[in-house]
Amino acid sequence: MKKAVYGSALLALMVASAAQAQAGFGWHDDDLIVTASNTASNQLLVYNTQGSLVEQIHTNGAGGVSGNAGGIAQNHKLLAVVNFGSGNVSVFGKSRNGLQLETLVPAITNPVSVAFGRDHLYILTATHIESHRIDRYGVAASADGEAQLVIADGSAAQVGVLDGQLVISEKSNAIETVNLTHDGAVTGSTKLVANIPSNVNAPFGLATRGNDAYVTIAHANEISLVRDNAVVTVTGSGTQMAPCWVTLDGPFLFSANSPSHSVSRYAVYGHKIVQEAAVVASFNGNPTDITYGDNLAAVVDGNGTVSHVSIFNVDGDGDFSLKSSVTINSAATNGIAIVHGGDGFGD
Repeated sequence: MKKAVYGSALLALMVASAAQAQAGFGWHDDDLIVTASNTASNQLLVYNTQGSLVEQIHTNGAGGVSGNAGGIAQNHKLLAVVNFGSGNVSVFGKSRNGLQLETLVPAITNPVSVAFGRDHLYILTATHIESHRIDRYGVAASADGEAQLVIADGSAAQVGVLDGQLVISEKSNAIETVNLTHDGAVTGSTKLVANIPSNVNAPFGLATRGNDAYVTIAHANEISLVRDNAVVTVTGSGTQMAPCWVTLDGPFLFSANSPSHSVSRYAVYGHKIVQEAAVVASFNGNPTDITYGDNLAAVVDGNGTVSHVSIFNVDGDGDFSLKSSVTINSAATNGIAIVHGGDGFGD
């Protein structure tokens, strides 16, 4: 009798362990691509690199953002997604069993873009930039710093983290910075950077590294380098129209060109931005965001009533090869991030 009881208990334990391992398999061993439905009941959509939906999670907020980038951001342990319609940001914790909603962080007004850095979550809203401290308890609900944007007319597009500063784009022709305290809180006022080109027309997306920010000026068909509070280089996009969103990979900068339905590759070094390949990938729809990580690139594009998430392998020469593609029955899909296998999945 005791053997039967022990045998049943052991079998139950083995089944439970197998189920737990299966539930956490993708999260532990493979990179995953995360986007947001951006609908009235906003959801995170999590795909493996083969294009299979492995998780679908409510953010407990409302979507509705558009004309932005960086609607999803992550660090080693956390992932944040904007809920434009409900005026807050959902913060998820990562574990070997997936994503779990940890908190809803209220924003001053409708959030459009988020970024992590210096033990803070930075939230760009339609009119303000704000900082929220991260400690062992998670992301603080109350901001420890805030500043109004230079234009503040609802055209805010993206925020990025520099050394000691944030850089912000507003589509109403503003590229601006705001300083951070020694421990990362927003302080002082936002200020326009110097030497903004006279033909500036709609700054959109940006990518940052160290003290450098690469900012697109979409309607002028240009990409600019911002360093030390000034535009120091401007490069045209050639045959590809309206570079909107960008991501960095070592010496390469990739731009998603919405009306041209393409991604271009640039070499970036020193003050130089040199277009190496006008087209490394093409799409049926308009790209709305792009990200890179772990030799992968992921692009969201919209076409009519549907969206697509395209996942590419990226080789050492910066060439793209399509790995998988997903069609989502909504044109609203927004934001893209790559969650790396093993990131934050320890005990």
